[in-house]
Amino acid sequence: MPDTITGTVDAHVPETIPEPEPIYNCPLCSHYLPPGTLACPECQAIIYSGHLRALAVQAAAEEKEQHWNAAKALWQKTLEWLPEGTKQTEAVNAKLSALDARTRSQDEFKAKWTKRLGPLAPAFFFLVKAKSFLFLLFKMKFLLSFVGFFGIYWVLLGWKFGLGMTLSILTHEMGHYVAAKRRGLKVDLPVFLPGLGAYVRWYSQGVTLETMSGIALAGPFFGLLFGLVCAGIAMAAPNSSLAPLFEAVVHVTAWLNVLNLIPVLGLDGAQATYALDRTQRWLVFATSLIFFGLLQEGMFLFVALGMGWRIWSGGFAEKPSTKTMVQYVLLLFALGLLMYRFPVPARPY
Repeated sequence: MPDTITGTVDAHVPETIPEPEPIYNCPLCSHYLPPGTLACPECQAIIYSGHLRALAVQAAAEEKEQHWNAAKALWQKTLEWLPEGTKQTEAVNAKLSALDARTRSQDEFKAKWTKRLGPLAPAFFFLVKAKSFLFLLFKMKFLLSFVGFFGIYWVLLGWKFGLGMTLSILTHEMGHYVAAKRRGLKVDLPVFLPGLGAYVRWYSQGVTLETMSGIALAGPFFGLLFGLVCAGIAMAAPNSSLAPLFEAVVHVTAWLNVLNLIPVLGLDGAQATYALDRTQRWLVFATSLIFFGLLQEGMFLFVALGMGWRIWSGGFAEKPSTKTMVQYVLLLFALGLLMYRFPVPARPY
């Protein structure tokens, strides 16, 4: 393992993670620990595992952005909190060696072509960067699919409502994106499927059921926020010619997000239901039936039927999440109020 950080110049400065407070009792077995202890002599637990996870998550994020020196500095920092001779230390040393090899390869490539091309080298490296940029541009499935999605609904529904519907779905999907991103998970930008909807692909990397349900329900939550913003605009200018448009967008937004709460297939409701036990599923089932009876909105009946099937099919969480159940019910309640307050307008928009 090198003692110094080598490689290409990297002006990026990573976000500083504060050092943890000293720990004098093992988090697992409560064994007393002398100052500076990194592994419990009683149960062999890594004492500062939480701090190490934070460093590793940020280092992985820096690698994803190709900030190689920043990533190496963070991996190097983890060695200060790992006892020598452990598998974790070996893994970090291997990571550092791989990053050093990458930066050396880049340096050698640049030096070789600088020598070969002489004064033409700056133009060559500019074209290399431009090629990378164009490659990324063509990889932007998000932008291309967004434009295609909007174009279809523009033709079918008019550009105003088509744009409102497209932004509603985009906001929902960005809820998943933001929720996964803030947890340090790898996640792709939304991809739109004209006529069907959109999806965000994220990589669970061994997250808990509560974390998975939180990311799933973040979509309907962001959708709810979008609906509330449109509702506020419609209520602020009720006599405006655009008020019926915003009212229609509110209703469709609420409808689409309740649709996503149906606990079947790959919908958000299905992902959230994995964190619920039988009793919690019965509560969501009853809530959905009540809203169906009060609002006469068929989508709530589908939520109830889906949850009834989930109650019958089993697969209950060993450690159920009360937080998930409360979020699920509150989302149904808030979206139901929006649908009730803003029915499909009679006036054209």
